Amino acid sequence: MTDSSKPKTPEATSEATEATGTTEATEATQATQASETNETAEAKADAKAEANAGADTDAKAGGATRPAPSRRALLGWGGAGLALGAAAAGGTAAALRVGSDASPSASTGDAVPFDGAHQAGISTPVQDRLHFASFDVTTTDRAALIKLLQEWTAAARAMTAGHEVGTGAISANEELPPDDTGEALGLKPSRLTLTFGIGPGLFEKDGKDRFGLKDRRPKALIDLPVFPKDNLDPARSGGDLCVQACADDPQVAVHAIRNLARIGMGRVAIRWSQLGFGKTSSTTPDAQTPRNMMGFKDGTRNIAGDDTARLDKHVWVGQKDGPDWMVGGSYLVARRIRMHIETWDRTSLTEQEDVFGRDKSEGAAVGKQREHDEPLLKAMKPDAHVRLAHPDSNNGVTILRRGYSFTDGTDGLGRLDAGLFFIAYQRDVRDGFVPLQTNLSRSDALNEYIQHVGSAVFAVPPGVRDKGDWWGKALFA
Repeated sequence: MTDSSKPKTPEATSEATEATGTTEATEATQATQASETNETAEAKADAKAEANAGADTDAKAGGATRPAPSRRALLGWGGAGLALGAAAAGGTAAALRVGSDASPSASTGDAVPFDGAHQAGISTPVQDRLHFASFDVTTTDRAALIKLLQEWTAAARAMTAGHEVGTGAISANEELPPDDTGEALGLKPSRLTLTFGIGPGLFEKDGKDRFGLKDRRPKALIDLPVFPKDNLDPARSGGDLCVQACADDPQVAVHAIRNLARIGMGRVAIRWSQLGFGKTSSTTPDAQTPRNMMGFKDGTRNIAGDDTARLDKHVWVGQKDGPDWMVGGSYLVARRIRMHIETWDRTSLTEQEDVFGRDKSEGAAVGKQREHDEPLLKAMKPDAHVRLAHPDSNNGVTILRRGYSFTDGTDGLGRLDAGLFFIAYQRDVRDGFVPLQTNLSRSDALNEYIQHVGSAVFAVPPGVRDKGDWWGKALFA
């Protein structure tokens, strides 16, 4: 909930158009019925011929081959209804394609590049939805762990490009489970980013150096202290590995985590996960600042994704920071912050604005007219959140925020289980989140209305450079 570093952004979202009309529906139904008649003899024969000839795997992310259409491809995606939607979007033939051929990324242009000096999903323009997952590593075999990371990287590269995992959701051999779970078929890439992190437990857990990595643990990857008023649930905290999936379509984000978990079965297990919506911060300048579940604009002073000077100073690990395998990476702190919604909703507007130090309508600081007017901290109450979170109150501490709102039903007592899934990236946790949260936890007026119930910290390696690289490769070198 900090105001320590912030600009904003509306992210463009795109929705699939839904076609209607009796005439088109009738034609689509007739087309799919005709296709069903010939499916057994023709589609399976084509699949066998293509499998024998071999597909061009270099053009398919993750080495996927392209199977021929099966009955599932023609009818199982919703039958005439799907064919009708595809016809409205540009031709029935598009609905009959499977595998990478059906990828919409080329036409939509909304796939975020996977390779780069830094992992996508940090300074990338913030998407609308989140699925964050923390994993426990269950294998003790170093080679098996390395193989997993290689497989994860290939799958991540495929999914962020809008492709299916492996040989796809409609496999040529119907007696085997498909490589891809299939719920993202026909969906756009939706600016999906997958960001990978490594927790303290991978280096040493229960006193054991399981993978020979103990001496390679970065000094900045500390075990977070317990702050005043923390009420942390161990089942919602920690983890050996993490993957942050952000996308403009929630199903695309969920599909990504689901497939990585499926690939990792027997080697990793999900420890906890969190769905998020309504981004509470932005990395895009000159855009409308999003609001949190308390109704206030959140993220006014966040670091802009194109502000390379501030990113280099506050977010990316530098050559002098060490270790070498982390240069170009960052450190992620995730906190599940429960809001006492019912109490807040019965609090007067005056008190709400005093708690934050900004007005609820414009987001302007006390005594100012516009949101981005430089705040006068002394004009705010001593315990106002903005005053305590500001860099001037924390010796210049600045972090990059990437949080999301969440609602997870009720707590059994009729109270909404809702709040902020806080995500922060910084160059060094010891110089970023720790001193900032120490200051806030002592006297922030907002503490009356929130409670930190989950916590985790991860080292986020630099980006993957090419197809010969993979998540965490330099760590195991």
